[in-house]
Amino acid sequence: MSNLLIQQLKRHEGMKLKPYKCTAGKLTIGIGRNLDDVGISEDEAETLLHHDIIEATNQLLSAFPWMGSLNDARIGAMINFTFNVGIGTVKKFKITLEHLKNNAFEEAATEMLTSRWSEQVGARSIEITDQIRTGRWKII
Repeated sequence: MSNLLIQQLKRHEGMKLKPYKCTAGKLTIGIGRNLDDVGISEDEAETLLHHDIIEATNQLLSAFPWMGSLNDARIGAMINFTFNVGIGTVKKFKITLEHLKNNAFEEAATEMLTSRWSEQVGARSIEITDQIRTGRWKII
């Protein structure tokens, strides 16, 4: 693939890191990727997922370094939660975070289950809070 072609396409298409409507009215992102007609491939979706997991993990551990001491299933549950709601919302779960910090996992899980988030995501909240409560991955 020619670097000259890549440079030309970048110049002609521009680079938009958030979705927008192109002149033809198609939802577009990046360097002219037509999401309406082309979408993304499974490999591209996996790449985005891996990037987003790394970002959620970094945000979580930066805000709450003590979470690094949680076991794999519990930190996984909190990364999943962060991935879902964003670090700003995670920070609002002050009582849950205090329970987690103090290894009061039953209380942390119960606190999360009584939230509006739990009502919104349903079964996802059950699985995440079970992981927090038990320290074990739920295998389906």
